[in-house]
Amino acid sequence: MELPQSCDTFVALPPLTKHGVIFGKNSDRPKGEVQEVVYFPASQCSNVIKCTYIEVEYSGPRKAVILSKPSWMWGAEMGANECGVVIGNEAVWTNNTNGENDPSVKRLLGMDLVRLGLEQSSSATEALEIITNLLEKYGQGGPCAEEDSGLSYHNSFLIADSSTAWILETSGKQWVAEQISSGCRNISNGLSITTKFDRHSKDLFDYAKAQGFWNGEDEFNFSEVFGGEKVPGSDRYIEGQKLLKKYTETNDFKEVDMFNILRDRQSGICRPCDSPFPTQGSQVSVLSSTRPSVHWFTATPDPSISVYKPFIFTPNAIISKHTICPEERVSFYDI
Repeated sequence: MELPQSCDTFVALPPLTKHGVIFGKNSDRPKGEVQEVVYFPASQCSNVIKCTYIEVEYSGPRKAVILSKPSWMWGAEMGANECGVVIGNEAVWTNNTNGENDPSVKRLLGMDLVRLGLEQSSSATEALEIITNLLEKYGQGGPCAEEDSGLSYHNSFLIADSSTAWILETSGKQWVAEQISSGCRNISNGLSITTKFDRHSKDLFDYAKAQGFWNGEDEFNFSEVFGGEKVPGSDRYIEGQKLLKKYTETNDFKEVDMFNILRDRQSGICRPCDSPFPTQGSQVSVLSSTRPSVHWFTATPDPSISVYKPFIFTPNAIISKHTICPEERVSFYDI
């Protein structure tokens, strides 16, 4: 089985779960990269936010967030905020790579968009709107690995709260979003949204025709129009679907079931430490509207041999210093 680089993200909703929405993600990153789990309390921003490569304009409150993030960058692979919103992103490769859509040019990383969405949103739908507005204004791109300037890509996102989830898939500044109100869904490293979507970028159809990606007559299929020929992660995507089906059969899906999915090595979803692109961190969140949401992080590589540690947002929350990269390693980034 092909084991392409990058990650897998999952969500399960009622009636497949009995206690809210359950989100899970593995973050597969270059070998040797440090992924830290960090907490930032709520704050106020009055001008701009300095992201990994560029600054974005913003004035307003920033929500308290807990993030699982590569230590060298500003953004995050996955995380949660105090309002019960969670976001994870995936690398996707598309055919829309010229000019303002060139993923190698330094703009907003997908990981920056994860953090910006968490810091500014009170719901999954609001996070979707924040991310897509930023995407259309600033674009996405830039090296996504500290030691490999050639690793760059577009992004897909799974955004959830205690009542709904969104799959957001992008190609440059173009995007579509599908709302998930029940059942389960997963994403890997290919575009998965085809002809059914609930929102889209304002000039999507005109742009696709102008670029010669779509003839304007056939049914518009986002995955086919923008996906090109390279579809990495398809095997893991299918295996993830199988695992979700297996563990949700009894309509009693729990966080331990998400742990088991994310620990599954045979599928390639969990990648060991000796892999060139190991699973460097893992998150599971149980999102509830009637009790505190619980966010579980490994803060260590390879979830199959790691323990998930719980976190709940409380006033004056404190996390262990052992999940944070030493200060001298990241002092030159604005975190």
